[in-house]
Amino acid sequence: MPDQATAKNPETASSSTRNTAVESPSTTPPVVYPSRRSHKRWIIVAAAVLVLVSSIFLWHYFTGFESTDDAQVDVHLYPVSARISGYVQAVHVGDNEYVQQGDTLVEIDPKDYQVAVARAQANLQTADASARALNIDVPISSVDTASQLKFTSSDIENAKAGIAAGEKQVAAAQARILEAEANDVKAKDDVERYHLLLVKEEVPKQTYDYAIAAAQTDNAAVIAAKAEEAAAEQNVEAARSRLIEAIARNESAQAGPKRVASTQARALSAVAEERQRQAELDQAELNLGYTKILAPVSGEVTKKVVVGLNVDPGEQLLTVVPLDEVWITANFKETQLKHMRLGQKAEIELDSNGRTYHGHVDSIAGATGPIFSLLPPENATGNYVKIVQRVPVKIVIELGENRDRQLRPGMNVVAKVYLR
Repeated sequence: MPDQATAKNPETASSSTRNTAVESPSTTPPVVYPSRRSHKRWIIVAAAVLVLVSSIFLWHYFTGFESTDDAQVDVHLYPVSARISGYVQAVHVGDNEYVQQGDTLVEIDPKDYQVAVARAQANLQTADASARALNIDVPISSVDTASQLKFTSSDIENAKAGIAAGEKQVAAAQARILEAEANDVKAKDDVERYHLLLVKEEVPKQTYDYAIAAAQTDNAAVIAAKAEEAAAEQNVEAARSRLIEAIARNESAQAGPKRVASTQARALSAVAEERQRQAELDQAELNLGYTKILAPVSGEVTKKVVVGLNVDPGEQLLTVVPLDEVWITANFKETQLKHMRLGQKAEIELDSNGRTYHGHVDSIAGATGPIFSLLPPENATGNYVKIVQRVPVKIVIELGENRDRQLRPGMNVVAKVYLR
């Protein structure tokens, strides 16, 4: 019954228990449980710390990059055009076919250009032969001219010497004439004196005859001296003629250097013509080479040309898209460029395949994008309105990221640049 009383009155039992515990210190101390208020306090502190750490982490994360969905894949398109006119006889590629740099894309009929090459080669050979001949004539003409000048100068000197000698001979002949005439007069006088003496028979007939013979001899000497004078005068005239002739030849020889210069000028002209013919041959060979249109870079082809088309110089036939050289043009707001620098890492998200590509910032444009205007924007009242502009940022894809060539020019992507 006492147990029942204790069970029915728990407060009494607990008080008795407390009294017992106080009275008997050797008994076990009671267990003290924390209050509910203490539990709530720790939960609030833990939640606050979690929120603070999460906020710091999120702030650090979201301020560590800038992203934009106003980004596209760009590439330099390579238009392939004809450099000559002609008939398209073969097209070796199809639409969207991948080609390597240097592959033959289109062939133009080469027959006309082969004929032009053959004609240019013949013209070059003719010009080369002319140039060779004139180059040989130049030294020959120079030697001949020098020899003629030397010989004609010698002839002039010889003719002058002949004239001087002939004049001396004329003078000597004239002196002999005077001497012969004096002897002839003396001989004639002797004949007359001996004739008078012979008539008087004062001298023998033989002496008279001797005087006559001497007179005849002296007369013949006069005639011979006059003949020598005439011959000497003829020699002088002949020497003068030779002098005139030598002077004429010398004047002709003096014109030789001018003829040599003329020959040299013709030789130079022939060399220039040869070079011109060589240039024509080079151009003809270039035109022949242009009949095969090659791929300027590796990439996919978009073609417009077909077999049978007659093309003109500059006419675009194909376009080569180098998919290995694409980059990203991301239009960031000007407020996003504060901490953006060249070389920072970037990620590119492509919607078509869900892949993320890695790259880095290559450059930042020097002007804003398509909405850039030289005039400040104004509202209806004419007041200035500030509009956040977008600046194109070029992001280069890292090597090997686009091996499958899934990044195609014009695709929209999401660009994210890490600022740390």
